[in-house]
Amino acid sequence: MWDYTEKVKEHFFNPRNAGPLEGANASGDVGSIQCGDALRLMLKVEPETEIILDASFQTFGCGSAIASSSALTEIIKGMTLDEALKVSNQNIADFLDGLPPEKMHCSVMGREALQAAIANYRGEEWVDDHEEGELICKCYAIDSALIESVVRENKLTTLEQVTHYTKAGGACASCHEKIEGVLEKILASQCEAPAISKPAEEAVAPLAAGEKPKLTNIQRMRKIEEIIESVRPMLQRDHGDIEIVDIVGKNIYVNLKGACMGCALEAATLGSIQQKLFEELGEYVRLLPASQLEMAR
Repeated sequence: MWDYTEKVKEHFFNPRNAGPLEGANASGDVGSIQCGDALRLMLKVEPETEIILDASFQTFGCGSAIASSSALTEIIKGMTLDEALKVSNQNIADFLDGLPPEKMHCSVMGREALQAAIANYRGEEWVDDHEEGELICKCYAIDSALIESVVRENKLTTLEQVTHYTKAGGACASCHEKIEGVLEKILASQCEAPAISKPAEEAVAPLAAGEKPKLTNIQRMRKIEEIIESVRPMLQRDHGDIEIVDIVGKNIYVNLKGACMGCALEAATLGSIQQKLFEELGEYVRLLPASQLEMAR
């Protein structure tokens, strides 16, 4: 059972601004009933100032979708359109005192509906037809452009997080490899240092602040072992443990042991340790269960 905040419950059981909006002069539609989530956001905008005088929504979806839509309308009323465009999906989640990780896609849908409604008001074309990027998840019609945008804006680092924020990969799982490819490309680009265009005989400039020196293979393996060792006490306090089985390129295969093995939070545990590895190493790596090692060979 997901842990919902009191504000999420309040906006679900008593949604604000639900239903058609009389006098609306802008609307944005995102999602689809076939995919399980659909949202129409309607705005009443004052033409001279572009201030949002009123907002309402109609949604087909879960309690978090209703609560996120309700919260969005409360956030943007009184804003100018330019101010509203700066509202992020995290702002919506924060307004509700947080959403379960598995429901963050509801806040992303709200942000998209807002962008679509503002484009509609301004006579601009806002089309979610996958022309911007490759269609990654056929089950939920999610393209690479949306995944890249959400990953960058929310600093996502794992496949599980991408699924929580976009629903991509949450059905048949056949697109997991493609999602990880998009994720790896983004994270790798964030770790790349700018090229040094100086003659070979010139001294190399010192590392920029926060930039990590490149490690040799031995140093890298020892660093990974150090990081894993640093998290073991935390797991052991909960009667669990972790051990490294193998390191193959960007993939680090581990065994979770004791209470951690088969735990409902196993994926979250691996995700948090992977994030620590990513930050400490300064490169994108994947932390995977050792059971996947044989399949990779």
